[in-house]
Amino acid sequence: MHPMLNIAVRAARNAGEIISRSADNVGKLQINRKGINDFATEVDRMAEQEIIKIIKTAFPDHAILAEESGEHKGNDFVWIIDPLDGTTNFLHGFPVYAVSIALQVKGKLELGVVYDPLRDELFTAERGGGAMMNNRRIRVTNQTGLKGALIGTGFPFKSQQHLDAYLGMFRTIHADSAGIRRAGAAALDLAYVAIGRLDGFWEIGLHPWDMAAGILLIKEAGGVATDFAFQDNYMETGNIIAGNPKMHQVMYKAIEPHVTEALTRLKAK
Repeated sequence: MHPMLNIAVRAARNAGEIISRSADNVGKLQINRKGINDFATEVDRMAEQEIIKIIKTAFPDHAILAEESGEHKGNDFVWIIDPLDGTTNFLHGFPVYAVSIALQVKGKLELGVVYDPLRDELFTAERGGGAMMNNRRIRVTNQTGLKGALIGTGFPFKSQQHLDAYLGMFRTIHADSAGIRRAGAAALDLAYVAIGRLDGFWEIGLHPWDMAAGILLIKEAGGVATDFAFQDNYMETGNIIAGNPKMHQVMYKAIEPHVTEALTRLKAK
């Protein structure tokens, strides 16, 4: 395993332990509202601090982009961190949340880790080295069309001005698929595409920390991820379509007629 991936794995597991220890005391946690339907807890902050401490101890010159504490300046190595993806689920005892850590070097994703502490499932990817789950190689599905496909999504609850466009996408995909799932943790949704539990995924208005690790997992598992313009600007726009190469094309054709001009300019905030 790449030495930097070892560090990411250790950081993710330590953060997962913090999250798991706090799961039975959610009612006592201090909760801050960051925006519409957007919350942070002291667990988010403690988990993030632990991740940053481990990374900075090993690589003091590296930069960091973290959900709670924002940008930490450094060199061309940028760690992109979501200490607890699925905070709302966590607060409600809904068992779908994860730690997400990625490393980007000069604009290219090099490493990705998504850790589910509830199931002790560790998803890892290295650029050019494939994707794994608990040291077992994983691949996207070979599904070729929406008929019979299980698709993941996320509602645009932070960008409700795009709800009509999203509902058009939803109707088109729902009409032909076997079902659509909205679990509430994009990092895990993307990991599930990589391992084949979902055939595809799309969402509007994500942040880089929501998807950086998951995108690399999908690509290293043989899949494709783009924004709504069929480009690689998902980290800037926050919009993503992902799946195996054929499913990605099918989903893009279903989604594209509903993409508005405002969506093409959308920036993750």
